[in-house]
Amino acid sequence: MNKNKPDYYDDIEKTYIKVWELLSSGLKNRNAPFHIPVFICGGRNMSDGRIVVLRGLDEKKKKLWFHSDIRSKKVKILKSNPIGCLLFYDKTEKIQLRVIGKIKINYKNKITDKSWKKTVHMSRQCYLGNKPPGSSSDMPTSGLSENIDNLKYSLEESEIGYENFCVIETNIKSIEWLYLAAKGHRRAIFDIKNGFITKKWLIP
Repeated sequence: MNKNKPDYYDDIEKTYIKVWELLSSGLKNRNAPFHIPVFICGGRNMSDGRIVVLRGLDEKKKKLWFHSDIRSKKVKILKSNPIGCLLFYDKTEKIQLRVIGKIKINYKNKITDKSWKKTVHMSRQCYLGNKPPGSSSDMPTSGLSENIDNLKYSLEESEIGYENFCVIETNIKSIEWLYLAAKGHRRAIFDIKNGFITKKWLIP
């Protein structure tokens, strides 16, 4: 093989391994490109996207998850259409992933309880606003009180934020891979159904 080509270039099994290596790196390393994917959801007449932070990964069960405010617009959208897409891109690796799956909104259950306990003091600030994200305002604002804005609250005082906290879980149905290369791009899709994975090359 050309020394400039990675070992997964023409090997779909190694490509699949690389997928999970990148996702795992994104979970563990906050500076990794895969740490902050774009999450996209929508209905019949609209689409909606935003950056999220990858908070969990289960390769065996084929799940990814991130945190959200239960009052957010995306939660309302997902309740009517529980299909979402996570879009990842690593400029250095020149790899794009599109992860599509069925969404489960976890709220006040064992999953959210476990995740909330791991959520650090500073990160809990996101769930301490009195109004839902996206609410209109007559002036520029963070939506937080001065004390909360300046992190002048105790961990105990932040517990009220659990009321607004949820974990959005993606049960993966397919992963589409795109590797950009001067010698020729490579594209593949991994379809997941009933625990079985179908691996196929695609035309880039």
